[in-house]
Amino acid sequence: AAAAIVRPRSIVQLHSTTATPNNEATTSSDAKENGNELLKRDRYVATNRFTVRPGREAKFEKRWADRSSRLASLDGFKYFHLMRRVALDDKENSGIDPLTTTDPAGNYVSFTIWSEKKHFNAWRAGDAFKEAHGGTSLFAFVKTMVSSAMVLKGAPKPAFYDGLMQQSILPESVPDLVEGWRDVEADGENILPAECFVACNQFFVPSENAHGFEQRWKNRTSKLKECDGFVSFGLMRRDVKAKGHGVAPMGEEEPSYMSCTIWKNREAFEGWKSGTAFKEAHGSGAAGEEKKPQQRPAPLWSKPPVPVFYEGTLVISSPDGA
Repeated sequence: AAAAIVRPRSIVQLHSTTATPNNEATTSSDAKENGNELLKRDRYVATNRFTVRPGREAKFEKRWADRSSRLASLDGFKYFHLMRRVALDDKENSGIDPLTTTDPAGNYVSFTIWSEKKHFNAWRAGDAFKEAHGGTSLFAFVKTMVSSAMVLKGAPKPAFYDGLMQQSILPESVPDLVEGWRDVEADGENILPAECFVACNQFFVPSENAHGFEQRWKNRTSKLKECDGFVSFGLMRRDVKAKGHGVAPMGEEEPSYMSCTIWKNREAFEGWKSGTAFKEAHGSGAAGEEKKPQQRPAPLWSKPPVPVFYEGTLVISSPDGA
């Protein structure tokens, strides 16, 4: 049976009726592979992956809803949501994909987009980070650690990315905030409502193929901004040089790239997937159009891509989008 939900005081209303111009690259990752310049970074994306124990999902979400955070008020903040993993054939608000209890990527992900890496670094080194993570006192820190052990299976796993080719819409409205965080009621018994749908595809690309892989994405046809319900897209390149507490070297089983598309809801994603924009982006012609057979280029990854899907909740967006 589908889990019940609780309604927040303010639900995000994001629409794809207005699109922002293509973003200029604001900073460079100074990355090269085999002498080839990689794409410049448009954004910096910070994620943390959690494996929540079965039956503790609503308690985990309540901790996020009730936390002390000034996130949206910080310099360089662009976008945040908390993602809970779902299977495509699940009903909306169905809760957690049971396969993820053993998945290294976990079943929840915190997802924050920053304008530049320096903004993320300033947040992580500042008081706002300590406040949000219960580190304002030794007692608060210990209390947070004990609570985490009861809810989580294993330690969180941070992963950081260069955000490439960022596209986003201009939100018609943004949610109510209290000092930079969502004002949401969570009872710890029911999961929060889905406020967006997130489709990701994980790519396992050897470093020697990184340049060619990025160029294929750069040169592909995309009409995402024209699709109803589109919110944001970014191709994320793992920042393997990232350091900090809890950051482990990227394992061979982890993707080096990930595409991340945020939709207003699951229906918008399904509409795109069944429409001509999807066919054109994936090498097929528009409906009724005959395309000459073409030899597919050789794959640049070490194993096939792995799609993963999430419902996003506790959405926070800057006025100009992600």
